[in-house]
Amino acid sequence: MPVSPLHAPILGWYAQHARDLPWRRPDVTPWAVLVSEAMLQQTPVARVLPVYLAWLERWPTPGALAAETPGAAVRIWGRLGYPRRALRLHEAASTIVARHDGEVPSSYDDLLALPGVGSYTAAAVASFAFGARHAVLDTNVRRVLARTLGGQEQPAPHLTAAERAAAACVVPDEAAVAARWAVAVMELGALVCTAREPRCADCPVLERCAWRGAGKPSYDGPRRAPQGFAGTDRQVRGLIMAVLRDSVDPVPVASLHAVWPGDTQRERALAGLVADGLAVRHPDGTVALPA
Repeated sequence: MPVSPLHAPILGWYAQHARDLPWRRPDVTPWAVLVSEAMLQQTPVARVLPVYLAWLERWPTPGALAAETPGAAVRIWGRLGYPRRALRLHEAASTIVARHDGEVPSSYDDLLALPGVGSYTAAAVASFAFGARHAVLDTNVRRVLARTLGGQEQPAPHLTAAERAAAACVVPDEAAVAARWAVAVMELGALVCTAREPRCADCPVLERCAWRGAGKPSYDGPRRAPQGFAGTDRQVRGLIMAVLRDSVDPVPVASLHAVWPGDTQRERALAGLVADGLAVRHPDGTVALPA
């Protein structure tokens, strides 16, 4: 595979501008990388950092987490959002203990078989924790490649086979370089080639960018439907979860009436939390985090 003209400038830029993040340090464990990837999904770094540090201080290994209750994981997860990720991480820890002697597996297929681990996370952990060669495609990487290679302002809402193939074509042949390439492109998308206000003047591949060469045309393809929050069941679920996390003891269901005035929506949100395993409703009329 020929060397891409994007490799040297992006890798050189990363060497100078990479943020010092704990999950990128040389002594980071594969478990810490897996935890970081679970937390960073749809969540900014600034919000993840304190929870990540507290999590690993309490549970430095999969076995330490697996020995505790799912409710403990949800409680420490706090307000990161999408708390089902905490449950899946607890399930993944239990699976790692049961099937892999407490060690995070290194192969993509074994990682993909863990609860809550999709194709992106499996590739990211295999790459960042074990130095394997994979195309790691998060939102930032997809945007950088859509612009530099495809001449489009934004990638399509959903990853396509053609997009995955194009990304694979620019992955460096050497595994160690490929792993660094993955995180370098990701960092470029997070800091420079941003979604709304890209800092093109600071881009190391400005002269090689197909989007810039085409005059920066606006994206005219299919768009992801915007997700509201205010007044939604998701907001009500979050309010209920906050009450459960802040209480050491089970909470009377009646006390949740103060959380949200609409009885139907509140009950629907609570029922959804119970169905998802994020809450347990007891016969005595109380509700709590899962034991």
